[in-house]
Amino acid sequence: MSTNRQNATPLTHTELCRIAPRHLSRKCPVMKALVKGVGPCTLVPKAEDPFTLLVNCVLSQQISTKAANSIAARLAVAVKGPPIRHEALAKLTEQEFQACGISGPKQRTLRAILEHLSANRKLLADIAEREDSEIRTSLTAIKGIGPWTVDMFLMFGICKPNILPVGDLGLRAGVKRFYEMKELPTVAELEAIAQKWQPYCTIGTWYIWQGLKLPVAAG
Repeated sequence: MSTNRQNATPLTHTELCRIAPRHLSRKCPVMKALVKGVGPCTLVPKAEDPFTLLVNCVLSQQISTKAANSIAARLAVAVKGPPIRHEALAKLTEQEFQACGISGPKQRTLRAILEHLSANRKLLADIAEREDSEIRTSLTAIKGIGPWTVDMFLMFGICKPNILPVGDLGLRAGVKRFYEMKELPTVAELEAIAQKWQPYCTIGTWYIWQGLKLPVAAG
């Protein structure tokens, strides 16, 4: 796992979850309160192959985690997974997609993924070892895959440690709440606040999300 730190030995995931909260607490009083309120970082990579992960990230677009998990479970049954295999997904009809709860736009994105991977068979090979920017460029070349989807792939799939999903409404709402802002932060404001989270923006984002589950702001 890369930490995006120059000339540094890569951290294991266990080390990341131990070191990052301490770093965040030292650098930012708001994060210190959140770490105290939320507790240890329990973020873990999803145990999915890159193709299944990418499909499930698409299913998660613009809906709740609960709804996305339900749709993903129905799709897994339809393709006799998990894992979701390229060939099995390609055989599904529009009606079968609809029966899983997959909307027309998401069906088109999944078809675009299938088509793109057929033409770029090595795209997902060893993807976890590539630089974040290279992964982002490769995946956003697929129609229907935008920055948010790639951010979720990087954060939850391969646990890249320094991802800041600036388009995520939950992150923006959490920053507004915990940093006591009057309005949702702009991208520039969010990036400025997250400077203190570097190089562990993924973990900082996770603490914001977890903090929103608390009845009151941590601390």
